[in-house]
Amino acid sequence: MKLKQKGKRMATKHKAKSDKAAGCSHCACLKLAHPKAREVFIAGSFNDWQLAATPLRSVGDGNWIAELALPPGRYEYRFVVDGQWVDDPAAKATVANPFGGLNAVLEVRPV
Repeated sequence: MKLKQKGKRMATKHKAKSDKAAGCSHCACLKLAHPKAREVFIAGSFNDWQLAATPLRSVGDGNWIAELALPPGRYEYRFVVDGQWVDDPAAKATVANPFGGLNAVLEVRPV
């Protein structure tokens, strides 16, 4: 009996996560190749430019990824590698920022 109840609770938690993911308009996957990095984050307009709010995870061989659930819109961002701002070499578009650098632009379109 206890096992069934535990299973129900787990299923409910899983369902809640699935419902949240289903409500996501778009999941953007951002990647960065930086072999010497110890830690990588992404800061942008989607997280109020908080430097350590959105970590990327290492997938080996110096490659890092982040999967972001974002509503449709236009977002600017930069990578933060070991505390240093880094451009996204794979960005399809960039805009100048007030600090003399370039922000990458991510356009999330409705599904």
